[in-house]
Amino acid sequence: MLRDEDTEADFQRFLRRVDDVANLLQGLNSPDSAVQEKAIAETEKRLREQGASREEEESRTIVNRTLINTSGAARAEAVDADGFLAALEKDAKERAQRRRRNEQLANALKEQGNEAFRRGDFALAVQRYSEGLEKLRDKQELYTNRAQAYLKLREYEKAISDCEWALKCNKNCLKAYFLMGKAHLALQHFTEARQCYEEMLRADPRKENLFKDCVSEARLEEKRLRDEERAQRELRAGNVAALSVQELLQRISSPDQDILYYTGGIRLLAGAVNGCTGQTLFRTNNGFSILRNETVRGALCAESKSAAEAELCVSLLLLWQAACAGNEENQRLLLAQPDVGAQLAELLSSGTPQLQRETLALISLYSENESGRRLLLRQDLSRWLQILMAFVKSTDARADRAMNILSDLSGEERFQAQCRAVISTGVLPLLAQLLVCSGPVNAAALARGVGALGSLCADVGLRAQLAGSGECWQACLQLLDGGCPDASSPGYQQCVFAVLGLMMNLLLESNSTIQDFAVPISGRCLALLSHQDGRIVTRATGVLSRVLPASPSAVEEVVKAGVVKKMLKFLRAGGHLTSSYAIKTLSICTKSSRRAQEELLKWDKRLRVLLKLLESGDELTVGNAAFCLGQCLLLPGAASALLGSGAVPLLLRLAASGAQRTSVQKNSAIALGRLCMAEPRHIDQLRKLNGLAILNSSMKYVHSS
Repeated sequence: MLRDEDTEADFQRFLRRVDDVANLLQGLNSPDSAVQEKAIAETEKRLREQGASREEEESRTIVNRTLINTSGAARAEAVDADGFLAALEKDAKERAQRRRRNEQLANALKEQGNEAFRRGDFALAVQRYSEGLEKLRDKQELYTNRAQAYLKLREYEKAISDCEWALKCNKNCLKAYFLMGKAHLALQHFTEARQCYEEMLRADPRKENLFKDCVSEARLEEKRLRDEERAQRELRAGNVAALSVQELLQRISSPDQDILYYTGGIRLLAGAVNGCTGQTLFRTNNGFSILRNETVRGALCAESKSAAEAELCVSLLLLWQAACAGNEENQRLLLAQPDVGAQLAELLSSGTPQLQRETLALISLYSENESGRRLLLRQDLSRWLQILMAFVKSTDARADRAMNILSDLSGEERFQAQCRAVISTGVLPLLAQLLVCSGPVNAAALARGVGALGSLCADVGLRAQLAGSGECWQACLQLLDGGCPDASSPGYQQCVFAVLGLMMNLLLESNSTIQDFAVPISGRCLALLSHQDGRIVTRATGVLSRVLPASPSAVEEVVKAGVVKKMLKFLRAGGHLTSSYAIKTLSICTKSSRRAQEELLKWDKRLRVLLKLLESGDELTVGNAAFCLGQCLLLPGAASALLGSGAVPLLLRLAASGAQRTSVQKNSAIALGRLCMAEPRHIDQLRKLNGLAILNSSMKYVHSS
């Protein structure tokens, strides 16, 4: 029989369990989603513990009978507690079912809100997202979507609140940090905006580019506000220059004046808009709205411009240059004006030199910096490659400025993608015409243009189009033939250098066109190996190393023409880049040509050049040198020529090394195996170095090669 104190203790435990269950039920009914979620988690934990306890009880094989004979109070405790837990389990299941139904309704309302957002009905979107949150208070997407709609409605405080709720649901929600940063930025809370962007980057370091864009936007907005405050102070202080900008803008805005009136006024305004204050006042006084003037807009958009219209456009371009020089906010606003982006291409194609010069000067303000290029690339630049390349025919500063812009843009992925559409139809015929030197050409500008095309080849689609064009290869070969009247000029030499670079990039591709042109390409490059310009020699060697694998016939031709002796000469000279191309060329030639092997042994009887390269720190060079050595060891007498040379310990070390390139180990093992098979005296040295195990393992390479 249980003692009274035991009964009292059991009863107190029972009451505590009842209190616990009551607290759980209260938590489940709480309007606070966080409290509710905590109660659900605790309930699930208790149900798991109860299930585990029951399984343990049922699995016992020996039952202590004395534990069964408990008091009625203890049995009542167990029965009542089990009843509470059963009710709790039932309630949890019902709540789970209700949550699933509510989640379906919330998702449907979210989609309705998204559709309203896409239509631009942001108020309806907010309503639908709010209805969804009534069904499911902890749905993160509804908070961030509603925050985005609030941003569109300029209800920034509400957007921030929704982002905070989203972060309670998911502390690493990137969209919440991003939108909160935008809302703080709109409220001119610059410190808070930057903190949001930093949290976004912390949550996902891969968003570095987005982070940079956001921080840059915040910086520009803060600078804009500071500039405008300073400009207003100067205006209130009666600054003459500030007042003149305001006055001239008012005069130009008057309608129905003669075209010369606007031309003169715009010229005066361009002179007044100097410095940050003038640029800021131009912007804050709606200076970019000048295009609303029918006369000004008509002159800018006219397909065939009269002399007066062309003069007005020149004045307009000078004004925009003054307003945008070093001013990112003004640059953004200018390109945001209707038709400005499209008209820049038309002005470049106008054929009027002065219009072209000032348009190029304006575009240069953008292309010279990263933020400006981003603004340009929001426009349709698909025609620009063709237009800018055409300036190579100009003999004045337009050619240099056009190539500067092209060089600035050529590394941008978006520009590369936009150029794909016109490369075949618009650029290749022009390139062919320019490379064969038909008509006046600015050779230095042409070299830079070809170099920019080489940079564009970073885009796989563009590179494939150019590499598959026989017209392109033929034009490159014609330039290398030296048929240009100025073939001895420095400008022409720059063109040769640039074309070789373009060819090297194109030879990263493999296609039938390259196979067809491999023999003439290798022939032209072989002829350039005696050029006085070392840079050209290096690139010609590089082209050889990439084109020869495409054609056995090309290998045969260059071997006959003495390429092996040339490559050995370069290798003895020791230039790193030229040497890497030269040993690659030798490895290609010796792989398929016995004559190449014989020539190599003839001009380097003890193979000292190859042995020296094996000690190079460059693994690609070492791998190719070991390959060439292995090929030469197929010749009678080659192995004997290496007696006493130190080849065995050198190859042994390389074969056993942990080089990152497997070709180093493999090619060194093959060369070591062939060396010992062809000349047994090398085996004695190998045995002394305890290298027979390595030789044995290398035999699989020897037999399979």
